[in-house]
Amino acid sequence: MKKQLFTLGVATIIGLSGCGNNSNGSDSDSKKEANQSEMDHSQMDHTSSDKVPEGLQEAKDPKYKVGSKVIIKADHMKGMDGAEATIVGAYDTTAYVVDYTPTTGGEKVTSHKWVIKEEIKDADDKKLKSGTEVTLEADHMKGMKGAKATIDSSEKTTVYMVDYTPTTGEEKVKNHKWVTESELSAK
Repeated sequence: MKKQLFTLGVATIIGLSGCGNNSNGSDSDSKKEANQSEMDHSQMDHTSSDKVPEGLQEAKDPKYKVGSKVIIKADHMKGMDGAEATIVGAYDTTAYVVDYTPTTGGEKVTSHKWVIKEEIKDADDKKLKSGTEVTLEADHMKGMKGAKATIDSSEKTTVYMVDYTPTTGEEKVKNHKWVTESELSAK
């Protein structure tokens, strides 16, 4: 019974943790990483449609065109780093790393990558500063939509929606939102 409770507790922690992982070596980032595990794929909406937020503009000249094969160089989730992916969409926007507490309860999610400007309630064209409190409209994870969040950092970039097969051999992930241009390399 104790082993089952321990396993359930570990699974809950993994399921409620964020899928971002910021590792630039600073002490605060190290503390965040120590409190964070890779996300359980079942908590993300991998079967979502290819619909994008209203107002999101397709990239005029993306480095990776729709249909291109790329390699993911990001570890937002287990099995993502090194996975082969296909570009489904490319969009120019501002991408944010956020901390938020899920509306479904549970522990705070730290350093979630990425929520884009068009997924933040009442965000306008100005770049939101670190520390700004916002309400999320993104629904990448259960409990994200409507959650109160704090902006950690931002990056004006091209974001990509991708289909990929995790290196762990798990089921193919469709329409994953989002990876940035710097998190991809040509195949």
